[in-house]
Amino acid sequence: QVQVLESGGGLVQTGGSLRLSCAASGSTYMIDVMGWYRQAPGKQRELVATITSGGSTNYADPVKGRFTISSDNAKSAVSLQMNNLKPEDTAVYYCAAVHMFQLGNETYWGQGTQVTVSS
Repeated sequence: QVQVLESGGGLVQTGGSLRLSCAASGSTYMIDVMGWYRQAPGKQRELVATITSGGSTNYADPVKGRFTISSDNAKSAVSLQMNNLKPEDTAVYYCAAVHMFQLGNETYWGQGTQVTVSS
């Protein structure tokens, strides 16, 4: 089992910055990918950014050039630096730790942290 804990959300004005942090614990050797997802009110949860254990990153188009994901594999931690925030970035942000195996994958979710961007 893997436990995931996020921190760092809050309220910021348009154009501001926030940094989210996430730490995994437990059977962290199982983790192949860590990432951030978000869910706005009335919308489905969507991918924000992911990073593999080898350091490869992937970003959703709306955040490219503004958000940066980074990891510390030794600490099983991942961060999301969010710059030039927009009101449409307002959502609950969830950290995920993914274990991939031959027939699929298993995702461990954090409890979420609220990010609110005021206009």
